Amino acid sequence: MKVAIAHWGERISPVFDVTDSLYVVEIEGNREILRESRALISRHPFQRAREVSVLGVDVLVCGALSHVLETALMREGIQVAGFICGDVEGVVDSFMDRRLTDDRFMMPGCCGNRRRLRIQGRRGGHRWGR
Repeated sequence: MKVAIAHWGERISPVFDVTDSLYVVEIEGNREILRESRALISRHPFQRAREVSVLGVDVLVCGALSHVLETALMREGIQVAGFICGDVEGVVDSFMDRRLTDDRFMMPGCCGNRRRLRIQGRRGGHRWGR
């Protein structure tokens, strides 16, 4: 499974629509196999979604994002774990341990409206969260 992590430094980028950088993390089981940094160029929602799709990403983990961009990503077959905050290492570890929906990763102001998602990526299923 490939997971894209929108980041700013070593923290989750607060707004995906304008972030410039992704870590693309390949995960097998509960192990990180590979991590590479990728730059994003386009600001147009549909082109940005296509950029992420071309990387072979199954899941995008990010902070806030617009509804238009979230819809564009989902149309590309990418599951979105949005409104996540925290340090990249903690988020990656929690994703692999299926604890990404812990309150400590919820962006301020989300008021507990966390969705439980079943990630059905290009390479099979993965459940994260409670």
